[in-house]
Amino acid sequence: TDDANPDVFKAHAATVQCAAMSLDEADGWIEMINSLDKARGVPVIVNTAARNSAGVARYGQTLKSTLGELGRTMVTLWVINRQRDSLELLADYLDVMPVSADHQVHVVRNLYYGSSDKFQLYCGSELKKRIERSGGKTIDLPDLADRVADELATKRLTLQAAMGEMPLGHRAELIRWRDEAFKSLAQVMS
Repeated sequence: TDDANPDVFKAHAATVQCAAMSLDEADGWIEMINSLDKARGVPVIVNTAARNSAGVARYGQTLKSTLGELGRTMVTLWVINRQRDSLELLADYLDVMPVSADHQVHVVRNLYYGSSDKFQLYCGSELKKRIERSGGKTIDLPDLADRVADELATKRLTLQAAMGEMPLGHRAELIRWRDEAFKSLAQVMS
């Protein structure tokens, strides 16, 4: 749903059913809910724009109110850096989209920004306690070597495509990262 910078969409459009829609407007939320309705029983991943807090504040309840009828549980993986803004945006998000029986929220520390012990603002925060009291977890997204990450982003490669195209050293690093990322995500996905 990131229509301004649709890197994920562009990387995966040829291999996975994808749709681009704007969650800045009511029509985008309606289109997303209709798509979810058509895809019952199939997991759906929504990659939102970083700027999406205004759209969520205005229209997030539109989605939340339909989860029961859709028969879906929403799992939010909120990726943070070490800066205050990602925590403030998460607090705002939780005000609009609170944790409930049909909505889980987990925090993902992006280790691109440093080791997990450097996320001191989050680790010592009331926000972390709030997430964990509600059953949410804090997991780590491992850092990926810059040269591999840059090639993935520049060429808009899926992991599968990268495995067929990158040199051996790049692939070895990508496999290491993928295995670590899967272990982290397995803690919150079932």
